[in-house]
Amino acid sequence: MIERRHALERRTTAMIVVVILQLAATIFFLVDVTGDLRAGGLGSHLLVEGGAAMALLAGVLFGAAQIRWLVLRARQDEAAVATARGALADLARLRFADWRLTVAEADVALFALKGCDVAEIAALRGAAPGTVRAQLARVYAKAGVRTHSALMALFMEELVETGGG
Repeated sequence: MIERRHALERRTTAMIVVVILQLAATIFFLVDVTGDLRAGGLGSHLLVEGGAAMALLAGVLFGAAQIRWLVLRARQDEAAVATARGALADLARLRFADWRLTVAEADVALFALKGCDVAEIAALRGAAPGTVRAQLARVYAKAGVRTHSALMALFMEELVETGGG
């Protein structure tokens, strides 16, 4: 998530730099067109410069609007992820209580839901892999599933149903 945010910030910064450069070019052309108008009137060169300045100005306005949209969209995405994260945490707490998991079983189940395998869970908890396997077996039994995938699917199914209805 943090890496994704940094990538978005780099892209946004790059777009801002491009828009600023376009704005500088727009100002240059507008000043040049204004000077040419004062000096001698309308010619094909002046029309091309004026057209280029208008195109650049349109690009600046469009680029600024795109940057604004991207920033707003990123904020909405972050809010949606935070909401989903909270919903999953709430659902996990409810299900763990319904299944009457012990504190250790709940910890193991949470690590399993996060995608950790037995060795990772054992290392994180400072437990033997056999202990973790036994705790996972009890979690699966209490949840009414047989596998890690089925446990994850149980949570995803409930989240999708809850979110859609």
